Amino acid sequence: MTLHPTRRQAVLALVAAGLAGQASAQAVPIRIVVPWAPGGSTDAIARVLAQRLSETMGRTVLVDNKPGAAGQIGTDSVAKAPPDGNSLLIVELPHAIAPAVTAKLPYDLLRDFAPVTLLGATPLVLFTSADAAAPTDFASFVARARSEPPLALAHSGAGTVSHLSSELLAARSGSKFTLVPYKGSAPALVDVAGGIVAGHFASLAAGAALYQSGKLRALAVTSASRVPMLANVPTLKELGVRDMEIDQWWALVAPAQANADMLEKLRGQVSAVMAQPGAKDKLSSLGIVLRFSSSRSELAAFMQGEVRRWGAVAHSLGLKAE
Repeated sequence: MTLHPTRRQAVLALVAAGLAGQASAQAVPIRIVVPWAPGGSTDAIARVLAQRLSETMGRTVLVDNKPGAAGQIGTDSVAKAPPDGNSLLIVELPHAIAPAVTAKLPYDLLRDFAPVTLLGATPLVLFTSADAAAPTDFASFVARARSEPPLALAHSGAGTVSHLSSELLAARSGSKFTLVPYKGSAPALVDVAGGIVAGHFASLAAGAALYQSGKLRALAVTSASRVPMLANVPTLKELGVRDMEIDQWWALVAPAQANADMLEKLRGQVSAVMAQPGAKDKLSSLGIVLRFSSSRSELAAFMQGEVRRWGAVAHSLGLKAE
């Protein structure tokens, strides 16, 4: 069958338009939004992921840092972004805590996002000063906390995981602490190393430099079992402190209405690139254990469980959403 020249031109025009549309879509970079300033564990995960995806997908994948309002600005930007797969977000444990301690969030973690895959997790470490005058083990730390005046524990702001961990430690160990807010783990750990405050719960990545330089001591970890990089540091459970198994975790999500088939394909691509030795080695050096084998439905159930868990923790500690 031979098409009339006019019809043939019309068909060719439609094909060209379709190809142009595909090329245009491919030209739009994929953004992985990190709702915090550059630096830190979340940013490191995003940059490893973006680099590897760019190499395998043949598209530009960028890390877009959007800090502000305790992570709300960057998070809300993805909640309201077009569900075309070009805007992704890394959510983490603080996102699950926020509904219990923040009265008016502009988004809903469980309603406004479609899960893609869990990325990794790391326990918290209770750091104290390595100075000779500081407690050398957890037992002496708690003994001193039970004396007067109470020891000062730094945290990264009201409602953060370091804040709730400090409150939990006091409740679970029968100790008293003076809780001192900081603008993040970096300045808090500097003051821990200097002996200005007695301790701080932080990720291994946050304390790695000061710990490796001999300025911090690790007293305990919050994981269910010991961490290979801190094999000589006991878990809180080993030390008799119950119900304090806490993992800082990270997951990749998209806007809620994103196409399920597209997200499933993306999940497979993310799992493949994060399994590459270079990616694993980079993140393992930060104490991050990769966990990308979960299905999308399993991640959804996990996030629901974390929101419930931390809501119950906040209620048990008498904390109210503000």
